[in-house]
Amino acid sequence: MVKAIYTKNAPDAIGPYSQAIQAGDFVYISGQIGLQPETGELADGIENQTRQVLKNLQAILAEADADFSDVVKFTIYVASMDDFATVNEIYGGYLTQPYPARATVEVSQLPKGARIEMDAIVYKG
Repeated sequence: MVKAIYTKNAPDAIGPYSQAIQAGDFVYISGQIGLQPETGELADGIENQTRQVLKNLQAILAEADADFSDVVKFTIYVASMDDFATVNEIYGGYLTQPYPARATVEVSQLPKGARIEMDAIVYKG
């Protein structure tokens, strides 16, 4: 069984993709940037963008009847590894042990000039 997951509490997709897809016991959440769902505007600065990304993910997780404790893998994309410590500190405040697996990579550009993007894989088994 495959179904799209959508919430108005996270930004609309800016391309031909779903906010998330549930496939059996797994939910695959598309990359989220720091867009504010109410305005469609990008939050200012790495701290606010990171918090907004996590709020967007949290809203999608809630729509999927899940939370951060159900995430088994995050991928974090940053425009600069100089922001790694800041991102790591904020990100860590949303999680509890056992922490999910994670990869963090620096990329040359992100949509709309964002400084951070995260996607997630959730297991609901």
